[in-house]
Amino acid sequence: MGLHRTEHRVRFHELDPYGHVNHAMYVTYFEIGRVDALAAVDLELSALAERGYQFVVTRLEVRFRQAATAGDTLVISTGVSEVRRASTGWTQEIRRGSERVTTASVTAAITDTEGRPVRPPAWIFERLDSLRVEAGS
Repeated sequence: MGLHRTEHRVRFHELDPYGHVNHAMYVTYFEIGRVDALAAVDLELSALAERGYQFVVTRLEVRFRQAATAGDTLVISTGVSEVRRASTGWTQEIRRGSERVTTASVTAAITDTEGRPVRPPAWIFERLDSLRVEAGS
């Protein structure tokens, strides 16, 4: 599978006073991409929580390259670049057609539902493997 892609159409309420997507919205877009990618490999957040696990973002680095505006159709690409004992590394980018709009590097800890880091069972790693990409892809 590799990169998972999620499409999003920019809406008016996501804009700043200059008519561009507000910088904080990109964090939400990246979250939408990660949640959709997890669901695509049968790791829905609600089902994980029922089994006692959750992904908690511990680091997020975003690089802005171009502005997106109302009506743009954006594609959020999401892949897992690293899997450790109790954390994951994610590589994400948002494109408008062939133009790269923004990129993100995310670290997410795997915790129990109380927020304590845990080593998850093998079935979580197996499902994440289908989202594996090279770091920086």
